[in-house]
Amino acid sequence: MTSVRRACVQERARYHDKMQNFWTTLSKPIFALAPMADVTDTAFRRIIASCGKPNVFFTEFVSADGLYHTREQQKLPDEQNPLMRDLLFSDGEHPIVAQLFSAHPDMLAYGAALAADMGFDGVDINMGCPDRSIEKQGAGAALMKDTARARTLIRAAKHGVRERIPVSVKTRIGYNTNELTTWLPELLAEEPAAITVHARSRKELSKVPARWEHVAEAVEIRDRVQGKDSTTLVLGNGDLTDLSDARTKAKETGADGAMLGRAIFGNPWLWSNRKREDILLSERLGVLSKHCTLFETLVTHKSFAVMKKHFKAYVTDFDGAKELRMGLMQCNDAACVTHTINQFLATTTEQH
Repeated sequence: MTSVRRACVQERARYHDKMQNFWTTLSKPIFALAPMADVTDTAFRRIIASCGKPNVFFTEFVSADGLYHTREQQKLPDEQNPLMRDLLFSDGEHPIVAQLFSAHPDMLAYGAALAADMGFDGVDINMGCPDRSIEKQGAGAALMKDTARARTLIRAAKHGVRERIPVSVKTRIGYNTNELTTWLPELLAEEPAAITVHARSRKELSKVPARWEHVAEAVEIRDRVQGKDSTTLVLGNGDLTDLSDARTKAKETGADGAMLGRAIFGNPWLWSNRKREDILLSERLGVLSKHCTLFETLVTHKSFAVMKKHFKAYVTDFDGAKELRMGLMQCNDAACVTHTINQFLATTTEQH
């Protein structure tokens, strides 16, 4: 057994006495970290966990097809397999859900089984990603146009996990328009543990504000289809600014919880009781430095340039921020980031 998989299995042994549907153990409203490609990798999730955990972590989305081909056909060792490294997680990230995408039931069953073997607490199927390369595969948002395949994929994932961990779905309100009245009942018929509804259509992308009235509509449909003993949780997603906003919208819509994404940028304290504006600049920049170091150590299959999207989020709203960002953008490793930050702090007055 390779070291990446062995580490995950060991984490599972420490965390689980027996498999269960973790969703049913969480207090409502449930707050989850959204899966975001090249953002919510294990380095960032560890930073978030140290600053204040959400109720549920999600990985970046990973190709189930790719997992099969690189592990089973190419026999690529886990340490060299970028897709396996995207599934690396630590004990402090539980409960954590592996988000997978595929249009092929056998591939998704394989990926789901692998996630269960590795010690993930759940598997989520991406049925909302608008990326054209994903849609060309028949996966992501394209599944909203193929309900029969979507349902088959949920069954395949359930078959793969063999009731060891729950299966959930993340989707949108529809492809071109709001199609919840026809789309959601198809998903509910397969009784996933949870459905996260991004309150926009695929066509809208993020060009219009999220319309949370459709999350309320999703809850109403769930209650009508499954009745008072409904087994599927509904979480809302889209344009949430902070935990207070998420709590308010969950209450207003009747959702069981909410998923936050972009609000986490530069603010790993999102789920704590601390407000970003009250955190000293030295601490904020220190966390950025640590984030870079973890990325360099753990996310070895990706370019350090990925970290640069975080610089503006961390380094803003204080005197000298622009100049510091310009300096950081010249850095190509964590040591340079730490040195640049230390130089800046040595010449500035402590700020919030």
